[in-house]
Amino acid sequence: MKLTHLLLPLGLTATLLAGCAGSVEPQYPPKELQDFTPKVSLDERWDQGIGEGLGRARYPLTPIVDSGTLYAVDQTGDLHAIDTDSGETQWEVELGTPISSGIGADSSRLYIGTRNGEVLAIDRGDGSIDWKSRVSSEVLAAPQVNSELVVVQSVDGAVTALDRLNGNEQWVYSSSQPALTLRGTGAPRVIEPVSFAGFANGRLVTLDNRSGQPLWDMRVAVPKGRTEVDQLVDLDGQPVLTQDGRLFVTSYNGRLLALEATSGKVLWEHEESSYLTPLVVGNYLFTVNEASHVIAIEADTGRVMWDSDTLEGRSLTAPSFVDGNIVVGDYEGYIHLIDASTGEMNGRVEIGGDGLTLPLLTGNQRIYALSNDGTLVAYDLETLSDRN
Repeated sequence: MKLTHLLLPLGLTATLLAGCAGSVEPQYPPKELQDFTPKVSLDERWDQGIGEGLGRARYPLTPIVDSGTLYAVDQTGDLHAIDTDSGETQWEVELGTPISSGIGADSSRLYIGTRNGEVLAIDRGDGSIDWKSRVSSEVLAAPQVNSELVVVQSVDGAVTALDRLNGNEQWVYSSSQPALTLRGTGAPRVIEPVSFAGFANGRLVTLDNRSGQPLWDMRVAVPKGRTEVDQLVDLDGQPVLTQDGRLFVTSYNGRLLALEATSGKVLWEHEESSYLTPLVVGNYLFTVNEASHVIAIEADTGRVMWDSDTLEGRSLTAPSFVDGNIVVGDYEGYIHLIDASTGEMNGRVEIGGDGLTLPLLTGNQRIYALSNDGTLVAYDLETLSDRN
């Protein structure tokens, strides 16, 4: 049995998992939006249509921005390269296969996973396919790269390392899969010597990139209860690695952990259920839990600085950061800006587009949002505090 938090608004996941039948109230009903005095405005700079968007299954087709170009793909394989300043299309290609993952990249190529278990290496200059390689099953997590490898985590719990130049398989690591999982796969965190990968069995594994052998392995989330639904644990968020060697990991029905990356030693832990990738900004860690509370935590100590339930039940995206604000999207297609220091609401705009499930891209006082129906919009931020 395979359930998905991508087929329904994320706020309804708990209801789906708890009931699997019938019509019941969600565990976290979405709160109505409250009026506030905005401190930031979001002014639309340009918009584009990206094919058919994420499809009914809400495939996690997260775009990327790099060197003045935004790359975005729809679920049919319609791939766009867009100038971030003007919004004009630099090139557009049809890949000819259904796409299921977000986009990974290095300086010369894009890497995308497909529903039939292929990985495509695509030239960033014109969208031509340089190589294809098959892995064990459908790919939902964006492929990750280092100087030699493309590391791909597929939905069956396998992690496959491919040669970055030609796509040849270098090694495969397979994990055990529980009978019931969330439909989602956390992308591994890949650096030169190792890859950190979380799995649907609640375990986090550090893999030697030379061989694929595990260096250390620990349980992040422990199954509890009598039924498979009660025992559901999953690591769907990507581990976050800091420059000083700390690793932050979220888990569904589990814990938020701060670890020493070299050994797996627990530095601190916080009981919090989340299937989203956390965000580190300076000495703050920001996370969105399964109830759609936005939480700020002191990264050194694990102390909660603030916990905002203003957007509870609104199926928020993973957090992003821009100009002192945490940025999240919700199931109705609203973008919310939250003061990173206080947790107070600073700004809001509605994109619509059948809602937002992908994390927002940010940079240079700019937000890029790709909605579920394929509406791509760039917004510029303007601070209103100095206005009369």
